[in-house]
Amino acid sequence: MTGSQEVKLDWNKVPTQTITAGGVEFAYRELGTSNPGTPVVFLVHLAAVLDNWDPRVIDGFAAKRRVIAFDNRGVGASSGSPATSIEQMARDAITFIKAMGFKQVDLFGFSMGGMVAQEIALMEPQLVRKMIIAGTGPAGGEGISKVARVTYLDMLRGFLTHQDPKQFLFFTRTPGGIRAGKSFLARIQERSQNRDKEITVTALQAQLKALRRWGSKQPEDLSKIRQPVLVANGESDRMVPTRNTHDLARRLPNSDLIIYPDAGHGGVFQYHADFVPKALEFLAR
Repeated sequence: MTGSQEVKLDWNKVPTQTITAGGVEFAYRELGTSNPGTPVVFLVHLAAVLDNWDPRVIDGFAAKRRVIAFDNRGVGASSGSPATSIEQMARDAITFIKAMGFKQVDLFGFSMGGMVAQEIALMEPQLVRKMIIAGTGPAGGEGISKVARVTYLDMLRGFLTHQDPKQFLFFTRTPGGIRAGKSFLARIQERSQNRDKEITVTALQAQLKALRRWGSKQPEDLSKIRQPVLVANGESDRMVPTRNTHDLARRLPNSDLIIYPDAGHGGVFQYHADFVPKALEFLAR
């Protein structure tokens, strides 16, 4: 083994760092810092902290790109009060991105993070080169205002069956979906040391309020988003119904669409071996 291989970090070992901006101490991790090209900022899903990212996806991106993931304000190890609107989360993300010294970034937003990505592109278009948004929908999209109800129901299902709610929320109930869910849940437990703080009930409730507001909003004019966007989902998303993914692809003027079979909300994690090369190819165009 060469020395360079020994010091090569992966997502499960990379240290958590902090940067203070806008009165918030943001916790973040980054990989692939020596890679050329536009950095990729990961925007996280509902109830998630840094340890909820699939290591295969992050490590896959970081093989070619500089990758940065951070905790939203008031979530995980980041300080402050949690945001109660998607727009505020977008403003916080912009604050973080600028504090990191980036003039332009690519965004990978999953679920709630995909909503935040849309807002960033509308608020500060010059900051965004390309976007990948998965398991998400537009403001006012069908079923988005009901995400809280679906989430609470599946949290109860998880409690009653002694399973992680993500097994129900992110994956189908077919044999393939159940297997994929178990594999994903094992992967996000691989980091054994210096794990992030779990989300608090207060922060989760703030995020659910933001999602209800987003789901009840008037639709936005997405034709203003001129950047190339890769839109992805599973064909059977219960959290953010897949119809929203098709709607996004139609309304974004420069979009590519990937829909994975026998997959739900977490389709990009279930099919990480297919998704990561396609995402990297999209970013490299």
